[in-house]
Parts: sequence; C-alpha cells; structure tokens
Amino acid sequence: MLSWALTFLVIALIAAALGFGGIAGTSAGIAKILFFIFLALFVISLIARLLNGKSRL
Repeated sequence: MLSWALTFLVIALIAAALGFGGIAGTSAGIAKILFFIFLALFVISLIARLLNGKSRL
C-alpha cells in the first residue's frame, strides 16, 4: 500500500511540474489518503504485536 502512495505522489509531482493542476491535486490527495491508511494499519499492527507478546526475533 505504501508503494501505491509513493506512485501517486510521483504522478502528482510530475503532473505539477507539467502544469496539470487538477491531475496533480487528485493524485496528491489519493497519495495522502493511502499514506494515512498505511500508517493506521502499521500502528494497529504494532499494538497487536505488543498485546500478543510474541516475538519472532
């Protein structure tokens, strides 16, 4: 999911450099949403791992 966020971020940066404001704004918005979903899932995963108490290290 993080790779999709980075892909949309790159698309947004390229579109902004070429002057396509609408496409850049949409791509940046999608990248931001995907990044926050990824971040939330990561935090939930860390909390679940701490509560479970098992360590694979």
